[in-house]
Amino acid sequence: MEDSGEPLTKISELNTFSKRVYTVVRVISVGEPREVTFREDDSLHRVTDALIADDTSSIYLTLFDQAIDDIDEDSIIRINNGYVRAYRGSMRLNIGRYGSYERLDEAPFAEVNLENNLSAKAVEDRPRTRDQREWRSRRRYR
Repeated sequence: MEDSGEPLTKISELNTFSKRVYTVVRVISVGEPREVTFREDDSLHRVTDALIADDTSSIYLTLFDQAIDDIDEDSIIRINNGYVRAYRGSMRLNIGRYGSYERLDEAPFAEVNLENNLSAKAVEDRPRTRDQREWRSRRRYR
């Protein structure tokens, strides 16, 4: 296991503004993949949600493309530099383009807690308006 030097975050500590999430989790279940088209470049991608848990809580992890094939039920993974977003009123952990994951042989916990599912709790989506996207693109250096 690669040690990033970052402290591990427990799932129960996550909120809708969590960034730079480093955690170790067990994959409980992986949903059926579906195809989506990205608005930015009209590219087609596969996406699904996986229920993940540690000894404190559980949450849905959004998986794209190759990660769907790499991550199996009952596997242990370490997520590096993940982030949380609200999607359709519930929290989702994301790996994103700057994050990574790796499979581990064993978990630092014996049991998982499925009683406290953070994705089951209603949260308010942060607005993602066109003005915000345009502002972000203007502020990048060219």
